[in-house]
Amino acid sequence: PILTPPQAAILGMHKIEDRPIAVDGKVEIRPMMYVAVSYDHRIIDGKEAVSFLVRIKECVEDPERLVLEI
Repeated sequence: PILTPPQAAILGMHKIEDRPIAVDGKVEIRPMMYVAVSYDHRIIDGKEAVSFLVRIKECVEDPERLVLEI
């Protein structure tokens, strides 16, 4: 994602696709989605941006967390 003023950050989410991944030493096909964030480093600290991406990942992988606000 590319920022345009006055944006401070933008979240890019790709479509979910089946991809091969290693699980316990075996190759399995799992649904995967790429998520990326672009942000203005003058405004947002890298640690905050990474924490935001981790939270997005947790909510996508376990939607009940989002509903229950865990």
